[in-house]
This record gives sequence, C-alpha cells and structure tokens, in this order.
Amino acid sequence: MKKGTLFLLLFTFLYQTAWVQNKYVWKEGKSGNYTYKYVEGDPLNVRIYTLSNGLTVMLSPNKKEPRITYRMAVRAGSNTDPKDHTGLAHYLEHMLFKGTDKFGSLDWAKEKPLLDSIDALYELYNHTTDSAKRKAIYKQIDEVSGRAAKYAIANEYDKMMKAMGSQGTNAHTWVEETVYDEDIPSNAVDRLLAVQAERFRNPILRIFHTELEAVYEEKNRTLDNDSWKVSEAVHAGLFPTHNYGQQTTIGTIEHLKNPSLKAIREYYQQYYVPNNMAVIMAGDFDPDELIKKIDKAFSYMRPKPVKEYNPGPEQPIKGPVIKEVFGPSAENLTIAFRTGPYGTREDLLIKAIDRILANGKAGLLDLNLNKQQKVLGAGCGIRQYKDYGVFTFYASPKQGQTLDEVKALLLAQIDSIKQGKFDDKLLDAIIANYKLSELEAQDYNVYRTSLMVDNFIKTKGSGWNIRVTELDEMKRITKKEIVDYANQFFRDDNYVVIYKRKGEDKSIVKVEKPPITPVETNPDKQSDFLKQINSMPLSSITPRWLDFNVDLQKGQIDDMELLYVPNKQNSLFDLYFRYEMGSWNNKKLPIALSYLQYLGTDKYSAEEITKEFYQLASNFSVRSGTEDSYIQLSGLNENFEKSLQLLEHLIRNCKPNEQALAELKNRLQKSRANAKTNKSSILQGLNNYALYGPSNPFNYTLSDEELNNLTAEELVQIIHSLPSFKPQVMYYGPMSTADLTAHIRKAHPKPASWATVPPKAKFTRAEQTENKVFLAYYDMVQAEMTWVRNLAPYDFNKEAVVDLFNNYFGYGMGSLVFRTIRESKALAYSTYARVTTPSKKEDPYYIVAYVGSQADKLPEAVNAMNELLNQLPENEKSFEDGRVSALKDIETERIQKTDILFSYLATKRKGLNDDPRKAKYEKLKKLKFEDIKSFHNNYLANKPYSFAIIGSEKNMRPEELSKYGTVKVVSLEELFGY
Repeated sequence: MKKGTLFLLLFTFLYQTAWVQNKYVWKEGKSGNYTYKYVEGDPLNVRIYTLSNGLTVMLSPNKKEPRITYRMAVRAGSNTDPKDHTGLAHYLEHMLFKGTDKFGSLDWAKEKPLLDSIDALYELYNHTTDSAKRKAIYKQIDEVSGRAAKYAIANEYDKMMKAMGSQGTNAHTWVEETVYDEDIPSNAVDRLLAVQAERFRNPILRIFHTELEAVYEEKNRTLDNDSWKVSEAVHAGLFPTHNYGQQTTIGTIEHLKNPSLKAIREYYQQYYVPNNMAVIMAGDFDPDELIKKIDKAFSYMRPKPVKEYNPGPEQPIKGPVIKEVFGPSAENLTIAFRTGPYGTREDLLIKAIDRILANGKAGLLDLNLNKQQKVLGAGCGIRQYKDYGVFTFYASPKQGQTLDEVKALLLAQIDSIKQGKFDDKLLDAIIANYKLSELEAQDYNVYRTSLMVDNFIKTKGSGWNIRVTELDEMKRITKKEIVDYANQFFRDDNYVVIYKRKGEDKSIVKVEKPPITPVETNPDKQSDFLKQINSMPLSSITPRWLDFNVDLQKGQIDDMELLYVPNKQNSLFDLYFRYEMGSWNNKKLPIALSYLQYLGTDKYSAEEITKEFYQLASNFSVRSGTEDSYIQLSGLNENFEKSLQLLEHLIRNCKPNEQALAELKNRLQKSRANAKTNKSSILQGLNNYALYGPSNPFNYTLSDEELNNLTAEELVQIIHSLPSFKPQVMYYGPMSTADLTAHIRKAHPKPASWATVPPKAKFTRAEQTENKVFLAYYDMVQAEMTWVRNLAPYDFNKEAVVDLFNNYFGYGMGSLVFRTIRESKALAYSTYARVTTPSKKEDPYYIVAYVGSQADKLPEAVNAMNELLNQLPENEKSFEDGRVSALKDIETERIQKTDILFSYLATKRKGLNDDPRKAKYEKLKKLKFEDIKSFHNNYLANKPYSFAIIGSEKNMRPEELSKYGTVKVVSLEELFGY
C-alpha cells in the first residue's frame, strides 16, 4: 500500500471516529404512519423520510414568508450519459417541460401516431451517414413534426405553474445531477404536487426538433464562453478516465446532431425511478401534513435497481498537466488539484485550506496577492462531487505581467500553507466568520434546498449529519493538521495548469443550422388536466404592506437623518452611512474608495486592518454608485463599537501610499483593457449608446490621461472628506436607538458645518425618431442583438400595466416572445423583451428586447421580434394567468430586515410616500387585456428603434444590416470612453 493511501485512510478513520463522539447524532421521529430521521441540534430542522417505494423526501420548515421552495433532484447527469449519446441527460431535462399524455396535448390519440413516426425517423437519421439521405430524412422529421405540433400545447407546464404563482421555474443538469426548480405560494402545495406527480409519470417527447435546436444554440453559447472552455479543460485534465472529465454536460456536436428518442426514453426509465430521486422542500408548511400529500402524489412510482456509475479509481496525476485555451476574452490562469470524496476528512481539510487561502479578507491570496496588488485579481474555490472534488486557484495578470509570473505567485501561496506561514488566529476567525455567514443564510429557502440537494446527490441524505456538524468539526482542526495535510496533498506534479490565452480558437466547430419550419404552439388552447389543476381551491394569503411609520423608525442623530429597523431575531447588525453623491458628482470618487482598501494609518498597516476586521467577524465596504455612495458595516452586534471605531479610524486617518496607487493604476488599466474583450460589457455599452447617444452613463469615466495623472494625495483627500458630508444613517440590528445614537455621536461626530455636494452630471436620453443600428465587432460564433427605445416619462399609474405587459409579452418561459422565437421557430436559446420601470421619477420607462442566435439565423430572429413588437397577439387565458401570478407575487412577498430600509429609499426616489405595492395590487385586479394592448400600441408598435448588435466581423456586414436602419460601427473607444 502506498504511503499516501495509508495517510488518507488514517484521516478517514479518525474522522469517522469523531462522529461517534459528536453531539450531533441521528435520531428517529414518528408522526402518524411516517417515520423520519433527523440530526439532533440541526438548526434547519431537516427531516429525512424514505417512502415505501424508495423515494427520499427532505423537508425543512421555515415560517419567514408564505412561500415554499421545491426541488426534485435526480441522481443522474452527464456521468451517466451513454458513451454514444453524450448530452442526453441535459436534453432530457429540457423535455421534462413538454408535458405528458394528459397535458401538453389537444388530442393524444391523434398526436401519438405522429410522434411514433418521428421516433422511427430519428432512429433512421441516427444510423444514416450519407449526407443527402440525412437531409431528406430531416425534411421528413420537420414535416411530420409540424403535423404533430398541431395537437401539442407548448408551455402548458409553465402556464400551470404561473397560474399558481410559482416563481423561478427552471432546471439544471450537471455531472451527477438533474434538478427541477419551483418556488410557490404556501397555499399552492396541492396544485404543485399534482402537477409534479403527473410531470414525471409519463413524459412525452413532443416538439422535439425545435427544442433540440435550442440545445444546439446552448452549445454554441458555450463555444463563445471562454470560462466554460476553461472549466472543461480543467475537468479533462484532472479526470482522464472518470466521466467528470470525459463527458461534457451539453455533449459533443456529433452526438447532438444524432439524437435518439429511444435512447432518451431508456435513460429516463433507468434513472428516473423513486429510489434514485428526492422531493426536497423548504418553507412555510407543516411537515406532518406535507409528507402525507407527497406520499399520496408519488405513490404510483415503482422502484427499480439503479446501476450506479462506479468507475475505477483515477491514477495519481503525474504532471503538471499543461493545457491552453484560446478565445477573445482576457487572459487568465487556472491551477487545479483533484481532491478526495465528499464527506471525508480530506474534504473538510480542503475546505479549511480554501478559507485560509481566500476568505475575502484575511486569506493568503487576499493579503499577499490582492491586498498587495501583485495580480489583477486572485482567488480559489472548491467544486465538490461525490467521488472526487476540484480545487482551483485562479488569477488574472496585471499590466505587463505574464501568466507564468502569475503561476509562480499562486504556487508560492501554496508553499506558505505547507510551511505554516499563516496567522495562528486565522482558524478561529474562520470559524467565527463561517458562523456569521450561516446565520445570515439560514433565513432563505433557496439556501436550505441547495444544501439538501447537494447532500442527497452525494449521499442520498444519509450524510446530512456531515453537513450539520461541519462547523464543530472544523473547530477541531489544528494548524499542525493543516500543515501536515498540505505537505501530503500539494505536490509539484499533481496538478493541472490552464493557460487561457487571448487569440483565435481554431478548434471550434459550429453546430450548423438545420432547416426548421415554425411549428404551431396553440397558446390559446387548454388540456382538461390544466383545467382540473386550475380549478383546485386555493386558500387566501393576505398581502402584508409596509407601513413606513411603523415598520421603520425615523429620527435624527444631531441633524443626520436616522432610519432604523430593529432586529429581533439574532445578534447581527447592518449599518450604512449613505451619501447623496456618486461618480456623477465626482468621477474620481469610485477610484478613491477603491484605493482605501490598500491604505494603512499611523497606527495600522493595511494588512493589519483587514486582519482586525476578520478577527471581529465584521465586514465593511465603502462604495460609490452613480448618484449615491455608502459606507457599510455589518457583523456581530457584540463587536459593533470596536468595528465602527476601526472603520472611522481608517477613513479619517488613512495615509497616502504611492506604491499602492501605482499598482492600482496598473490594475485599473488592465481591467479597462479587459472590459473591451468582454462581450457582455460591449453589449452593455452599446445599449447605453443607443439609449443616450455618444455621451452616456456607461462611458462617463476618466480618460487614460486623467487616470494616469491621479495623485495619492488627492485620492486620500477625497476619502478624508467623506465625514464632512451629511449622511443618512441606516441601521438594522438589535441595538436600541439610544445606544446607537451614542455610538454614532462618539465615532462619527458632526463637523462644524457640512460640506457642499458637487454638482451632478446630467445625461439626456436620445429620442428614437428613426431606426438606427449600432454595431460592434467581436470574435464569436453567435450574434447578439437588442432593440432599445425610450418610452413615456415615469408615471406610477403605469407600473401595474408595465408589470403585467412584461409577464405576458417577454419575460419567462411562458411569455409570447419565448414561445414564438424559441419554441415555435427555434431561432434562439435565449430571448426576452422587458419594459424597465425607472428607479426614480425623473427617468422614463424604456424597453430592451434581446435575441442571441447563430449569425445565420439573425435575419429570421429580427423579423420574428419585429412582428411581435408591431402586432400583439391576444391570448386571454395567458393574460389572466399572468395577472393572477402577479397578484400572488405581491400577496406572498414579505419585505424584511434591511430590505425595509431600501424599499423606503426606492419609494422616496419615485416621489411616493406609501408602500406602492398596495395601490399596484388594487390596480392589477382591474386590468384588462385592452390595457396592455393599448400600452403596446401607444409605445411599441410601429415605432422606430435603436438596434445594438454584437457579432463577428466575418458575419456582420454593415451593408446587409442597413435594411434595419442607418448603420454606425461604434469603436470600443467610443463605447468605453477611454
């Protein structure tokens, strides 16, 4: 036996022995006919049931708001894809939204023979190699699919979920999991379970070829995503035999081009069985009642032996393994190590090392690289799977720095761990901050369900005690154990290095566009099953409005306005000093506030200040927006006074540091250059250019010359001047207003007179009087395009109409835009249209519509979006579902904690005094389809637009785009302002 293997077995033995002695032990409870397991002392009160058919149920009650987060987790992902059908688990996930023989169909008896014919044609297509014959078969598939679609009801699943008030309908597939998501009002449990039970009973693979085309588009998006390509390279390098590295989730192009519906069904029947699935829920429910309903809903499921993916062990890496990835985005470097299985001592030690290296404040990467500005930015992270984990270090170079220099700096931090060169107090601080983050997250159902899903996928819930006891187990780790393990784990040859270089990726093979005839989606039709679901009774949930005279206390600290919300739940606090000035008042302000983190005082170095805050389990940030700025402090209330005094000391006494400024300028120059290689940033700049013109908020920044001329003294003076401006004090926490006032007066005293806020830059929005095209070039497979137009001035009375219009027209899977452009015409993977409500009364409403598609599909996508913008099809049922959904969103929304403070600010910015949701709620009740049609006709239909387009210069030719409007190719310098 190898020495390393013996070492890890010893750690595992010691770890398992520790569990026996731990205070968190498994218990068994019983209610009615149901027994469940739970872990004593679990703060989330998770109950784990195993039903008679093997279905796992994990429930975590949480009464914070009248909503429930639901997940159906399946232990199947790209790991378990057949070797000759990679990507299968992923496009099966897509098909689970298409319905069954009971919903999604107008006439199942007539639809079924056509779907059987499509099945046979795909099998023939799959086994045919002759190009001409394949095209002929695909033409038949397209023709028969068109006939079958006449009996299909697209997105009926989404309609049912929307009608019950669900939010966030979605799903994802990854290496060893497929998970289906919903978030419902707590009164809709019966409807939810009825739909979910039917959904998994007999899924029908209808409207397949258009959905497969959406998956093609998703594949093309990954080809344009350099981060995705780096991730694939990391996995391939670390796992030369395991499917973690050998099969990608989206699959190969060859397999995507040759789908088999027969293989999809076989996969479904093999893995979508109750003993391989879990119903996971967190929220406002009684678990004793809920388990009965879940059991009844899913009792039809029958267990079946599941062949687990159980590969042989990976051999030790003998490297380092070096790989290069090319693409148009900025260069960076990744170093990755393969770690051990979930739930072992090794897993816990790696998590501790991860926090020692990077915790956002006092880790080695934080202090030695980021704080000292030795790289543009660095970090590390863990992606833990069942069989192994991936521990990555990543960094981006600053100006003039090579990737090999970055690599040396990252490896040096690993050496520091191995040599024990980290503060002995750091482990205690990690525990305190871990506890703080746990307290903050436990209120949220999404957090609870994500933990339960993760645990089920890796242990079927049997390892929940590992999760519950993690904090206590981490407390037992010693510095010596960390150092010993690091020397065993981090070697000179057992890692993968990915050099992400800027340049053309010559390996890209685009998924070609197949000929597809738009299919019927029957949006105005309903199945009997949908009618049955929507007729199920719902108990009422009374909306809860904010009363800004009760939920929020207003006062004065001297002549500073105080907004106060008491925290009666725990010992955490949030304090804000808000200043009504931002980058539009002073372009240097954001840079000055960013500079602060690199400065020390006459009493502390910058590193010592960071360590002090981390030891206090406190967080602070000083940030500037466009029109306001914040000094924020949060943490444990017991450390409030020390934390505030330290923060005030830093702001008032920080000292200029020329070297820090030189490094900051270098990094800002590199960040600015990198932004020009980021297609999302470029498209954001184009949208601003289209909405405002050449002078706009996006490019309102320092020129290169202005940046180079900045001095340390002037930036420090800006920081020192902050306390001279009158702030608005905002507090959420357990302290009384009297105690808070005393602390603020002592630490943040009022000056003799308040400074005058500099005047604010103003931007004039462009009036769209004719169609214009703003084009920017980017080396990419797809093309992305937006339609933008400034609309009416802000009027609160339009908000309800706008919300309902968005719901109906272009937001979500059931929207008109999604249904038409993706479902019917298969022109895009991502498409939407949304009218944005301004955040303040001085601004107008505006619309942004979007399509991301293959370049050769863009003309068709443009025509499809234009048709919808000019002519609004009427579907009274979809409209009513959207109206009900909007009402339910308001009924179940509970604004709490710091959100009360920011809701008050948002209300005041719009010139309102009371919670605006109340009036909006009453207005929503009365709206008719004619109201959104009138809005569409008055502001969108047959109006000129500005088009923002980003694509490859090889595909986007100005002369061809001129049919949409006058074309202007916008340079990156014009877009970014430098």
